[in-house]
Amino acid sequence: MADFTVVVADPEDGAAYQRAVDGQDANRFIGRSIGEEVDGGAVGLDGYTVELTGGSDTAGRPMREDVAGPALNAVLLSGGTGFNPTRDGERKRVTVRGREVGEDTRQINATITDRGDQPVDELLDEGDTDEDDE
Repeated sequence: MADFTVVVADPEDGAAYQRAVDGQDANRFIGRSIGEEVDGGAVGLDGYTVELTGGSDTAGRPMREDVAGPALNAVLLSGGTGFNPTRDGERKRVTVRGREVGEDTRQINATITDRGDQPVDELLDEGDTDEDDE
């Protein structure tokens, strides 16, 4: 059974929220690709819609939108996700994960596209942290 950490970015206020997702909610992400929209109820955002924007696997290899499937691929990159060249014309062969969410994916990045009725803070209970009580 898959389990993920989903990082949801809120473009309206610039905040990002981490949610652990497992079980049936995690199965909603399996087989989805970067750019697809998923019901926000899977991460506790009922009434919201989130768009998958990226992610990484257990070893930290990034997902790339231009690589098909969920498998590992060694691709020659000249920049973009997975490689930052330090000089002009530099290219490098890098192992990256495909754009599809699979069993080996551990982190999924998402962005809120359609908003619901309640604020994000209320749905995710972000205001109730124990760190402020110290």
